[in-house]
Amino acid sequence: MDLAALVVFAGALLIAAGSPGPSIAALVSRVLTRGWRDVLPFAAAMWIGEAIWLTMAVYGLATLAETLHWAFIALKYLGVAYLLYLAWKMWFAPVDIEAESSATRPKSALRMFLAGLAVTLGNPKIMVFYLALLPTIIDLAGITFVAWLELTVTMLIVLAAIDLGYIVLAGRARQLMKSPRAMRIANRVGATVMGGAAAAIASK
Repeated sequence: MDLAALVVFAGALLIAAGSPGPSIAALVSRVLTRGWRDVLPFAAAMWIGEAIWLTMAVYGLATLAETLHWAFIALKYLGVAYLLYLAWKMWFAPVDIEAESSATRPKSALRMFLAGLAVTLGNPKIMVFYLALLPTIIDLAGITFVAWLELTVTMLIVLAAIDLGYIVLAGRARQLMKSPRAMRIANRVGATVMGGAAAAIASK
């Protein structure tokens, strides 16, 4: 692909994805209450979900997405339900950071990954964004595998930079909360934000 086209694509994606939304809110609230490592599977799943929607847009699979609309909606609400469950757990979480047993983390990581995948694949508006943007910068009828790969890598770089930036900032804010009272407040705020994010995703 032409470098200028990739820059336009990256810039548009940066503006669209960089604005704080429900998914970013879910990321930040989780980091504030549990740390940055706990949220990486969720972020990775969102990136994979975005790559799937981009691929469907590039290869003209909008009709397939419309046919499977109810399946995507069901996926979204499964993800929303898990985010609400996480919000409930955050609200009642212990203030001792070490209280959580490390034995539960693998399961939590898998669930976080599946939740991130569900809420991203459950939002066909992501593909609509790509369908609206891509024809302005590339001829989709003649797209090659290399061009698709360049678009996908660019998308992953932009999304990773945005999400990891938010994760780092939230992680630093968490380090400032050392007292049990501060941790309790962070848990309650995180639970509220997570619940709000779940509601916003459900309403889309």
